[in-house]
Amino acid sequence: MSLLHTLHVLEALDSAHASGNTVVELLSAFPPIPVTVTVIQGPKGKTDFVKVVIPGREGRHSGGHAPTLGIVGRLGGIGARPGRIGLVSDGDGAVAAIAAALKLASMQSQGDSLAGDVIITTHICPDAPTRPHEPVDFMDSPVETEEMNAQEVVPAMDAVLSIDTTKGNRIINHKGFALSPTVKQGYILRVAEDLLRVMEMTTGRLPVTFPITTQDITPYGNGVYHLNSILQPSIATTAPVVGVAITTESAVPGCGTGASHEVDIADVVRFVVEVAKEFTRGSCSFFCEDEYQRLLTLYGSLAHLQQRQ
Repeated sequence: MSLLHTLHVLEALDSAHASGNTVVELLSAFPPIPVTVTVIQGPKGKTDFVKVVIPGREGRHSGGHAPTLGIVGRLGGIGARPGRIGLVSDGDGAVAAIAAALKLASMQSQGDSLAGDVIITTHICPDAPTRPHEPVDFMDSPVETEEMNAQEVVPAMDAVLSIDTTKGNRIINHKGFALSPTVKQGYILRVAEDLLRVMEMTTGRLPVTFPITTQDITPYGNGVYHLNSILQPSIATTAPVVGVAITTESAVPGCGTGASHEVDIADVVRFVVEVAKEFTRGSCSFFCEDEYQRLLTLYGSLAHLQQRQ
C-alpha cells in the first residue's frame, strides 16, 4: 500500500548523497516508466529536477485523449546540510510525489493502468539554504521560483496537485493534510467538491481545507507575504491548481529535522493516487467550467496576477 512506498522513499532520500539518480534507481524496477533528471545550477547551489511520466491506457503519451494529471512535489530542498543533518520537514512534498510515482508504477506493473497519463515532478537537493520567515524559519531554494516552475509545471498537465509541507504557520492547526481552494489564472475558486469527496473516502475523516489570499497566488519576490510556495505552480499554467498541504497542529520550521510523519505523507499519497484514477477517467473535476466562464464574463480576466509586476 501507499505506506510501504512512502517508507521506501523516505529511507532513500534521507541521505547526504540523495540525488535525481536516487529516484531513477527507485523506479528502475519499472523500465517502461520514463524518468528524466535535469541538473540546474542556481544562485544558491544546484538541484536535480525529476520528471516521471506514468503513461495511461488512453493518455496522450500513447496517442489517446484522456486527461493528464500533474503532481508537483513542491519544496526548497530535502536537506539543509551542513547546518542540519537529515531529511528536513520541507522535504515531505518531494517524498509524497516520488512515493505516488512509485505506487502508480507498481500498480501499472500489476495490470492496473490508469486511463490517462500522470506526470510527477519535483526536485532533489540535500544541501539547500534556509531563510528567515515568520513564525518559523523556512527552507530556501538553490534556484529561483521561475526556474522551478519552468521545470516542474508541464504544459501537458490538465490539472495540477501541488504538494507542499505547510507547517510553518498559525493558519492551519491540523495534523495530516489539507486542501486549498482551486486556483485558475488569478481566480481563487470554490473548493472542489470532488476532491473533498475523495479526501473523505481516503482518510475516513471529515475533509480539511485551508484559506488562501490573493498574495499567495502571486509570484514570489514581489514584496508581499506568502503563506508558502504551495500555489506558485498556479502562476505558470492555465490549468486549475489545488494545493495539498501536509500539515501539523503546531508551527514547525521547514528546516526542522525529525519532523516528517510517514503516516501523514502516506495519506497524501493515497489521496493523490485516487484523484489520479478519477481525474484521468473523467469522474473528478477541479472546478466548474460554467461558473468560471461566468466570472470571466462579469469581471474579466485576472491573469495579470500571475505576472511579477
